[in-house]
Amino acid sequence: MADQGSLEYHPSALSAPFILMIVVAFQFVTKYLKLTKKNATKTEKEIQLRAEIKNLLKEASSLTQPSTFAQAAKLRRRAATKEKELSNYHDVHGKEMNKSYDVYLKAIFISKVFTFAVLILWYWKAPVAVVSQQLVQPFGKLLSWRSGGVQNDMVMVGVIPWLMVSTRVSKFVNRLLH
Repeated sequence: MADQGSLEYHPSALSAPFILMIVVAFQFVTKYLKLTKKNATKTEKEIQLRAEIKNLLKEASSLTQPSTFAQAAKLRRRAATKEKELSNYHDVHGKEMNKSYDVYLKAIFISKVFTFAVLILWYWKAPVAVVSQQLVQPFGKLLSWRSGGVQNDMVMVGVIPWLMVSTRVSKFVNRLLH
């Protein structure tokens, strides 16, 4: 009987890394979608229009003589028309792209909330990791919230503090890699 009570406080060796991998995966997928959304707005037509505008403005700036003033003004007007066309294209195309990516981002957010809720319910009273009290000296009670506290100089790490730590670590790693 005493063994069953002590087994309650020994988490699986893979609980903490498993939760960390889930948090990191959500973080990377979200970051990847945001980067893809940012880069997806640059289509071939948009790149072509930007190049045409640049060439027109470059050509207009090369015409500095008083006799070529009218031709330079005409080129600047054509460049302004192309800029307006680019703006309209960007508005229409950008709205479509933003809507599609926003749907994916919302789905990932909902999945993340659902997964975190399941993990919290699954590990509510059980620790996800056991760490020496000396390693987490000032934060032992905070890390052991809802998981059994400190026993035999070992801190029982709760799921909610572990999710918070995992989220911060995954954001830090994500920033380093991108």
